[in-house]
Amino acid sequence: MQEQKTDFFVSVIVPTRNSASFLEPCLKSIRDQAYRCFELIVVDNYSTDRTSQIAQKYADQFLKRGPERSAQRNFGVRHSKGMYVLIIDSDMILNPRVMEGCVERVRNDSRVRAVVIPEVSIGEGFWAKCKALERSCYVGDDSMEAARFFDKGVFEELGGYDENIHGGGEDWDLPERVKGVGHGIGRIPYFIEHMEGNLRLFETMRTKYYYGKTIGLYIRKQPVHAKQKLRLFRPAFFRHRLTLLRHPILSLGMIFMKFCEFLAGGLGSLNSRVKGVQG
Repeated sequence: MQEQKTDFFVSVIVPTRNSASFLEPCLKSIRDQAYRCFELIVVDNYSTDRTSQIAQKYADQFLKRGPERSAQRNFGVRHSKGMYVLIIDSDMILNPRVMEGCVERVRNDSRVRAVVIPEVSIGEGFWAKCKALERSCYVGDDSMEAARFFDKGVFEELGGYDENIHGGGEDWDLPERVKGVGHGIGRIPYFIEHMEGNLRLFETMRTKYYYGKTIGLYIRKQPVHAKQKLRLFRPAFFRHRLTLLRHPILSLGMIFMKFCEFLAGGLGSLNSRVKGVQG
């Protein structure tokens, strides 16, 4: 843990589960931040690979908790010392000025209690490039990007992440509740890189199928916002149509990938509802 020199002490929370293939670049990018007044907490969901060995090289606290990342994040915050919390996934690489930018943003505007950090995707292969093209369309889009940096007091007041929602929806839900109680959400110009690796179409479909199992909870909780976000063809694609036209093959691949993900998510949601009726 870095020496605490100011009141703007940050606790970085990283949930993990079998994250060894991505984790070291993530944690190294946190340790390499220009802002030095922070602690790093890794909360592991009982990994069976080398996650724990890697995490303990970098973390100030290494905790174990399940069953899902929302519960892991909330658990990490409960064990944190910071005035602010920064929630990072284990497959992300931070620009060295991310933390500094977040702290400056809340320091300079007392209304801002959460901060959006823009994200881009990096990876190998056709589908990773399609995902990178898709994510590039969302930069600066308030309807799609979600805050990751929070005033800890506000985070705790709102109960943190909804532990009943797994994957995607919970990231949107918490910032929407922050705005709902009258707080401002700012943004910074420094990026997070999301490591897609050699992305396979089946892998992203399987992920969306899993997310779909609880997306109905998010829709019922945030119906207006869900209608904006859970579209096959999003307004961001029309705003960036010239970019998409410059990359016709990747754009067609992106559209096909989105259709497959949408279908997989729908099947996951349907499966959850059927099981609920049968139960």
